[in-house]
Amino acid sequence: MDVEFFKKICYTHSELITRKYSTSFSFATSLMEKEKRKAIYAIYGFVRLADEIVDSFHGYDKHFLLDTLQKDLAYALENKISINPILLAFADTVAQCNIPAKHIEAFMESMRCDLTKTTYTSENEIGEYIYGSANVVGLMCLKVFCNGEDKLYKHLQKPAESLGSAFQKVNFLRDLNFDLNELGRTYFPELQQGAFNHENKTLIQQSIEHDFRLAYEGIRQLPGKSKLAMLIAYYYYNALFKKIKKCHPDEILNQRIRISNLKKYLIIMKVYCLFKLKLI
Repeated sequence: MDVEFFKKICYTHSELITRKYSTSFSFATSLMEKEKRKAIYAIYGFVRLADEIVDSFHGYDKHFLLDTLQKDLAYALENKISINPILLAFADTVAQCNIPAKHIEAFMESMRCDLTKTTYTSENEIGEYIYGSANVVGLMCLKVFCNGEDKLYKHLQKPAESLGSAFQKVNFLRDLNFDLNELGRTYFPELQQGAFNHENKTLIQQSIEHDFRLAYEGIRQLPGKSKLAMLIAYYYYNALFKKIKKCHPDEILNQRIRISNLKKYLIIMKVYCLFKLKLI
C-alpha cells in the first residue's frame, strides 16, 4: 500500500458523497470520461462538505468547524496530502486541473457568509454571494471539462457562471420554505419590499430565464461527454424551474417542489437520444 492507493480511496469517498446527496447530478457525472468523472466527484465532495457545516451542523460550533476545514484545506493544497479523504481528493484535482486559488477563496468566503448573514438587500450583495457559492463551482468544473485548453476555458467562463447562477437561484426558490423558516435566511433582495408574491416571483423567474439562456449556448460548446452530462443537469434543473413557475407563491412557501423519478428518467432518455443523434 502507498499514498496513491490511499488517494484512490479518497476519490471513492467523494464519489460516495456525490451519489448519496444528489442522485441526478451523480448520474449525469457518471456518463463522463473516467478522469473527468473523478475530478467532478472530488469538487462536489468538497463543496458538499463545506455546505453541510453551515447548513446542517446545528448545535455545533460551526465557526470552529469551518475554520478547521479552511486550515486543513490550506495544508492539503500546499502539501498535496491530507488525512481528510475529501480534502486530499479535492487538493489533487486542484493540482491536476490548475483550478485557481481565487475560486476556492471566493467559495469559502460565501460559506462564511452563511454563518452570520441572513438577509441580502441588494443585487450587488446577492451577486457576490452567488458568485462565491455557485459561479466559481461552475468555473472549477469548467477547468475539468476544458482539458487544459485555456482559450476554450476563457471563452466559456461567462456561460459557466450563468449556469451556476441559474442552478443556485432555482435552489433558492425550491428551498425558500426551509431557508426562511429553518435557517432564517432571505437570499432574494426582491423580498425586502414585502411578502413573496406573484410580482416578485415573476422578477426572480425572469432573472433565472436570462441565466439559463446564456448558459445553454455555452453547454453546447463543451467537449466530449462533458456536454452530455451538463445537458442532463441543465434539462433537469430547467424542468424543475418550469414546475416552480406554475406553482402559486404559497405552494413554494409551504413545500419543497420536486420532480418525480419518472420525469428524471424521461429527461435522461430524451437528452441521451438527442446527444447521440447530434441534435443538441
